[in-house]
Amino acid sequence: MSWVNDIERYNPYNEQEKKDKEMMLYYINAFENVLTRENEIAHMTSSAFVLNKERDKVLMIYHNIYDSWGWTGGHSDGEKDLLAVAIREAREETGIRIANPITTEIFSIDILPVVGHVKNGNYVSAHLHLSVTFLLEADEEEELVIKEDENSGVKWIPLDEVVDASNEPHMKKVYSKIISKIKLL
Repeated sequence: MSWVNDIERYNPYNEQEKKDKEMMLYYINAFENVLTRENEIAHMTSSAFVLNKERDKVLMIYHNIYDSWGWTGGHSDGEKDLLAVAIREAREETGIRIANPITTEIFSIDILPVVGHVKNGNYVSAHLHLSVTFLLEADEEEELVIKEDENSGVKWIPLDEVVDASNEPHMKKVYSKIISKIKLL
C-alpha cells in the first residue's frame, strides 16, 4: 500500500498537520473502505494547488457546492495513486491539458469538514475529507473550461489574493498554510 506509505512518510509542517496525519492513519487502519465514498463518515480525497510557471498565481475554480473559489480536487473513488487523482481532477475541473507535478511528494495533509448538501438530486450527509494535496504546475496560457456540473468559474488568482478569494473560513487557514510553505521553496 504505497499510498499509505506516502502518508506515513509525510513530514508534518505544523501541529495541525501532525494531528491530522495521526487521525488520517488511524482512520485508514480502522476502515477498509476509506478510499471510497462507501465510507460515508470519512474518505480519501486528493487536491491540487496548481501554480503557473512564475509561481505567482493559482488556478482556482468557483465551486458550486461550497459557493467559493477553491482549489481543484476530488474523491479517490478507489484509486490508490493519489497524485494521479489530483492531476485528473485539475484537468477535468479546469480544462487544462497538462498539469505537471512540481514534486511527487504530498505537499499538505488536512482533514476537512464537508457540510451536508445536495448533489445530483441526492442529499449527502455531513462528513470528512481525508485530504492530501499536491503542488502542480500548468501553463497560464492554456484555455480554461468551466465544468458546469461542479463549478461556475475558472481563473488564475494571484497568490497573495487566494485567501481573500475563499468564502470558507476553514479553507482560508488551509490556503494560508500552503502559501506559507510555497514561499519556503
